[in-house]
Amino acid sequence: MIVGIPRSRLVDERRVGLPPRAVGNLVTRGRTVLVERKAGLGSGFSDTQYEQAGARIIHSVDEVYGRADVIVKMNAPVPMEYDLIREDQTIMGLMHMAVADERLVEVLLERNCTVIDFVTIADQQGHLPVLRPLSQIAGRMVPQIASRYLQTDHGGLGILLGGAPAVPPAEVVIIGAGTVGRNAVRACLGAGARVTLLDTSHDRISDIDWAFPGQVTSFRANEASLRKVLAYADVVVGAVLIPGARTPHLITKEMVGLLRENSLIIDISIDQGGCFETSRPTRLSDPTYVIDGIVHYCVPNLTSLVARSATYALANETLPFISAVGEGSLSEALVQEPLLASGINIMAGRVTLPNLGKILGVETVAVSGLISGGKN
Repeated sequence: MIVGIPRSRLVDERRVGLPPRAVGNLVTRGRTVLVERKAGLGSGFSDTQYEQAGARIIHSVDEVYGRADVIVKMNAPVPMEYDLIREDQTIMGLMHMAVADERLVEVLLERNCTVIDFVTIADQQGHLPVLRPLSQIAGRMVPQIASRYLQTDHGGLGILLGGAPAVPPAEVVIIGAGTVGRNAVRACLGAGARVTLLDTSHDRISDIDWAFPGQVTSFRANEASLRKVLAYADVVVGAVLIPGARTPHLITKEMVGLLRENSLIIDISIDQGGCFETSRPTRLSDPTYVIDGIVHYCVPNLTSLVARSATYALANETLPFISAVGEGSLSEALVQEPLLASGINIMAGRVTLPNLGKILGVETVAVSGLISGGKN
């Protein structure tokens, strides 16, 4: 089984599918690993480091796709890669299939590819073990992003996030108490901001209240409470995730108008569509735009700002799954790593994830049914 790691063609993407030490682990297990030239430079990994780990450096992306049985990427393939995807190839990465390009979905179905989306791998409790480390990093990055874009030179309100003696700190509102939200709460409190948290789950809110007693103002999320907090927020963080589905627009354009001019929206949910009606994806080299006087920061690959840390964090969780897939048949991989089944979105020309099927308007089939039918 040959594993291929192409260089990312996504604008401003500096993360890479696997770091050298993870590649070395695969090589010691008997895998052949092909790494496209300069694939790891954005994360600080040289071709020499990959070669020392046992990888073969390939100078053409065509050859990586042409030879590899399994492609490991940080993001979904971009249009220039569509024609390179081979019949029956396995694609693994942060695919975000719920918001994927329609043509990519068509190609993956037509060519009977197996698509493993790290975003949807879930355990029995519904937790997302692979996505979790990147969500933790994204949440902890909120204060540094907020600090920058509250500055007047970035169009902000000119507020110091943590305040100063006799000067109040910024009011940060966080929507969603999942992994991103919890880590954003911790980081913003540590930076000295005043924090308000909203979620639909009383249990999640209670957990935050227990962890940070008396430090966080909390509300059950509904239209009335959202309107209340938007009226005083300096920064609003969207941290809502529905695994395998588009994020609903919880904040309408009219509600965004409740914010003060030059306030800041950080929509971390943008990689699944965003939870603000006014959100649209931006890129790290041009991360913000202004609508009705409100600064919007909506970068899908936010953790690429700390590409090396993010690559290591993701690989710690993905390596067992990649290794299992590289063993041989998919049925054997599922025995070795049962959680892998929840990450399979497309297989043998069929959609296997119910939420994705709803979005595409197609009938879904269970992974177990395809395997028992002898297709893998």
